[in-house]
Amino acid sequence: MPAPRHTKETLNLAAGAARPLTLAQRSNLLAPTAWGYAAWRARSLTWLTGQPFALEREATLFRALCRPRPGERWLDAGTSTGFYAGILAGAGCEVVAADLSPPMLAAARRRVPEPAVDWLLTNLEASGLPVASFSGITVGATLNETRAPDRFLAELQRLLRPGGTLWLMYLVRTGGPLQAALSRPALGGLTFPDPAWVARQLPACTRTHAARWGAVTFERYERGR
Repeated sequence: MPAPRHTKETLNLAAGAARPLTLAQRSNLLAPTAWGYAAWRARSLTWLTGQPFALEREATLFRALCRPRPGERWLDAGTSTGFYAGILAGAGCEVVAADLSPPMLAAARRRVPEPAVDWLLTNLEASGLPVASFSGITVGATLNETRAPDRFLAELQRLLRPGGTLWLMYLVRTGGPLQAALSRPALGGLTFPDPAWVARQLPACTRTHAARWGAVTFERYERGR
């Protein structure tokens, strides 16, 4: 099986001073993280929301609000081990599943052996992909891990076609001590954005749906035509 292809925004930690990574992003470059990620992902929303929240419940919510259709071209931004990529491929979509971690992409390819998925190694803060490339974009918690969430959201908006759908799942700011600790660079460098701040970063998009359980929020945006 060939290695994931690279774009011009390739990951190069030795030369990465211009675009450094958070500790959370760096941890995703490790093979043990990729090996255990699918198990964590399957349980994470139950732990984070404090109620039963299986992956199928998340998938059902996404399908109901975003309604991906056969032939549409979607970007799974920060695919990790391919959860949303698999849902989209199952709906008949053409999928570009992007991540900056080679071990994550290798694990995703094993879990989602779909010919409709193109696995792409890139940093989506500046992907180099053509403008208005996608009918829809999914983001499963990558917003919390990226070093420059404003740049990340601006890039997603640039890649989305007029009338296209942006689906976000992320942890919102609660002001608690655990989030304060995990926001420190030495303990993860995570970002916990406020939904109003997220909306301001997407001026060409309108939020059409939002649902929240605990600190976990799901949002659907639509790009203006």
